[in-house]
Amino acid sequence: MGNSALKAHLETAQKTGVFQLTGKGLTEFPEDLQKLTSNLRTIDLSNNKIEILPPLIGKFSFLKSLALNSNKLTALPEELCKLKKLETLHLNGNHLRQLPAAFGQLSALKTLSLSGNQLRTVPTQLSGLRHLDVVDLSKNQIQNVPDTVGELQAIELNLNQNQISQISVQISHCPRLKVLRLEENCLELSMLPQSILSDSQISLLAVEGNLFEIKKLRELEGYDKYMERFTATKKKFA
Repeated sequence: MGNSALKAHLETAQKTGVFQLTGKGLTEFPEDLQKLTSNLRTIDLSNNKIEILPPLIGKFSFLKSLALNSNKLTALPEELCKLKKLETLHLNGNHLRQLPAAFGQLSALKTLSLSGNQLRTVPTQLSGLRHLDVVDLSKNQIQNVPDTVGELQAIELNLNQNQISQISVQISHCPRLKVLRLEENCLELSMLPQSILSDSQISLLAVEGNLFEIKKLRELEGYDKYMERFTATKKKFA
């Protein structure tokens, strides 16, 4: 892509606060964007070949939405965690193995998508995020869900298509968790904490494609309590 094309995109972004450049084969984050650190509210660089997100990302202090789906990122810079206004972060289809230590400082974050990466556990940093609504960790390599999950504030947690065989009973203490997706994992029925059914806020539990038949779930103690929540929620959205 020529400089004149980039220049045109920059001029538009200056007016709109949105910089979108997807599917252009970019191998690096456009450095010229730093001229717009105070303008930009949205950056979308999905479907490129970006391998490194530079530390200058921390300068976009008004950024609300950042999308870098389908790139080649293997790590994220600590500077990303300075984005105090960031509400939406989409990083699906990269090669991320972990999140920066200070990730919990992204205090405005509401939506986090990390589907199709190489995470091996549910990042403990997520427990500090007070406004998190939706977390998508599907299609990773997560094998267990640790105790820290009990502090997660999310309303929806998607863990479909991982390798989960163990879940901490603490998951039933999540104060706002309504939707828990665990489809296509390695769960035995005995490893599913019954308190999810009997004693949690969860009103939609998706567990198809594990190592047990769904009808066995209905025989568990607490299933009727879960169904009450499920039905009440369904009525609310009907």
